[in-house]
Amino acid sequence: MSQTVLLEIGLEEMPAKYVRSSSIQLKEKMAAFLEANRIGFDAIEMYATPRRLAVIASGVSDKQADLAEVIKGPAKKIALQADGTWSKAALGFVRGQGLTPEDIFFDELNSVEYVFVKKETNGKASSEVLKELNTVVESLTFPVSMHWGNHHFKYIRPIHWIVALADAEIIPFQVLDVVSGRTTRGHRFLGEDVTLAHAGEYVEKLAEQHVIADQDKRKNMIRAQFQQIEAENGWIIPNDESLLEEVTSLVEYPTAFFGEYDSKYLTLPADVLITSMKDHQRYFEVKDKSGKLLPYFISVRNGNGIFIDNVKKGNEKVLTARLEDGLFFFNEDQRITIAQSVEKLKKVTFHSKIGSIHDKMDNTAKIAAHLADLLDLEEDDKTQLLRAASIYKFDLVTNMVSEFTELQGIMGEVYALQQGETAAVATAIREHYLPVSSEGELPETQIGAVLAMADKLDSIISFFLQGMVPTGSNDPYALRRQMIGVIQIIEKYQWSFSLEDLLSALLTEVFAIEDAESFDKTMNELAVFANGRIQQKLQTYGIRYDIVEAVLQSGEKDVNTLFANAKVLQAHSEEESFKTIMEALARVVNISGNPDESIPVQKDLLETASEKNLYVQINHLDLALSHGDPEADYTALAAIAPYIEAYFDENMVMVEDVAIRSNRLNTLGNLTLSIMQFADVRKLILK
Repeated sequence: MSQTVLLEIGLEEMPAKYVRSSSIQLKEKMAAFLEANRIGFDAIEMYATPRRLAVIASGVSDKQADLAEVIKGPAKKIALQADGTWSKAALGFVRGQGLTPEDIFFDELNSVEYVFVKKETNGKASSEVLKELNTVVESLTFPVSMHWGNHHFKYIRPIHWIVALADAEIIPFQVLDVVSGRTTRGHRFLGEDVTLAHAGEYVEKLAEQHVIADQDKRKNMIRAQFQQIEAENGWIIPNDESLLEEVTSLVEYPTAFFGEYDSKYLTLPADVLITSMKDHQRYFEVKDKSGKLLPYFISVRNGNGIFIDNVKKGNEKVLTARLEDGLFFFNEDQRITIAQSVEKLKKVTFHSKIGSIHDKMDNTAKIAAHLADLLDLEEDDKTQLLRAASIYKFDLVTNMVSEFTELQGIMGEVYALQQGETAAVATAIREHYLPVSSEGELPETQIGAVLAMADKLDSIISFFLQGMVPTGSNDPYALRRQMIGVIQIIEKYQWSFSLEDLLSALLTEVFAIEDAESFDKTMNELAVFANGRIQQKLQTYGIRYDIVEAVLQSGEKDVNTLFANAKVLQAHSEEESFKTIMEALARVVNISGNPDESIPVQKDLLETASEKNLYVQINHLDLALSHGDPEADYTALAAIAPYIEAYFDENMVMVEDVAIRSNRLNTLGNLTLSIMQFADVRKLILK
């Protein structure tokens, strides 16, 4: 027979941004627990609100599956004594398995005979195993956690109740001082405690107490309410999935409503209005069908529609206060010029060991100029870039950004346009912060992209030079994110250059590092750091870890070519010929070592037909690899594999004749240079 199992963890309100991920984690941990304990199940559904994480497993078997294992013991020669009796090793082995010597049989493994026994374990009743569900509760991990009471145990928020049922029966266990039971809690203000008679009635009984346990159902309720408001008023509520997810995780019973603010605030830049609504109050903006912002907002109450007018007035009052501050700061900022703001930055510290923000801008401008030359920007673009680099942090000292820090860059663009800067300069000021996350949007303009890259490289190198290198999970200045941003920008714009060479040039030309020891130390740290971020990016494409390692250990330094080479290897890795090709190439690299440069081969010392054929094919390969098409490069390397096999079938490399031996090593060394430029094939795991 099968049963339905409910596990609910009741908590104080969790941070909204961790509700979904914690719910997914609980589902995964529950599945892992059942699978590890050989308990079958059909499906697991997850539920979550700000105050609870829950899973319902359906079709759970009432007992563990029986287990039959074949267990290997000592080698036969150790298990049997000279007189044919069992040794202490053999007897100890079977005793440890709860068996007798009569259960022993022999089998061969890698040409050696070993003792084996077959052990059968009858499965326990699931009711006994499920008593250990406390391990599932305790195994959850969170980005933020806390202690409470006198407990040393840490959790995302204090645990107040636990419901654990197998059909109608309580699954008994305890976490700290909280004992599992069958009583859950309804909405904090609108509901009451509920005693569940059966695990299957969980969702229905909570709904009666104004708790919609299904997170996606709550989200769809909000969407439907938005659509009704739009239809009734002829409005458009722009879609914002991130905010909708957050609001869904803030409420247990959603009721959407709209409020109003004075139209005088529409004189503020739209970004100021939207930020005041979204980031500070979790409101959605309202537009007309032409896309024009209207003086209304949409909010979602955690409750029903009773006294909604009072809720509406309270929210309007709070938003009006925010907008009034914004209008005041905006008007005050009109009195300050960009030049005055830039001057103020001389007194604003970027970091005590590095200097002021003004110093940072000076450095970034030098990096931007270097990049402009490296990327061969047109003269007008270079002029716009350097102007942007000379002022791009000016908005940090404006009143608006001081109050609304999330508007940095955005207000810079607004104020730059107001004071006569070109659209290119203004856009670059906004875009230099991008991307703000590993999956965030990237600069859309080339000038903005170069400025963003220059700013990030300055931060990374400056902190590295002060010995503030990220270690483990410690990265207080978000240098990993900034280097990922650099790599993403290079990838988006398909810029072709060696990142390692760029870092080396900047250390010398911009940061003026003359001490050889300091240069080598910092350069090595930067190269390892950059490679780590390239590896991280490649893994997001689902590239096998050994392929990632192979391309990173190659002679290729161009980021985009590395990405392309990895993708080509990944695409071909499932082909039948892949193993044969890579083994042939790896054999060449293994025998020739790691030559630094090409060495002339003496054609008159080539003895066999296969040796001469390989020599010709290597020359052809050098030409084929010169065009930079990774797919064609792979094809060319694959084409030479049969010649390599024929070569090794007919020739011995390490012959006694020193001249012939050296000539053959030189031949293979030259081929190795071509192979290693594509990938270090020795790193590949071939099955």
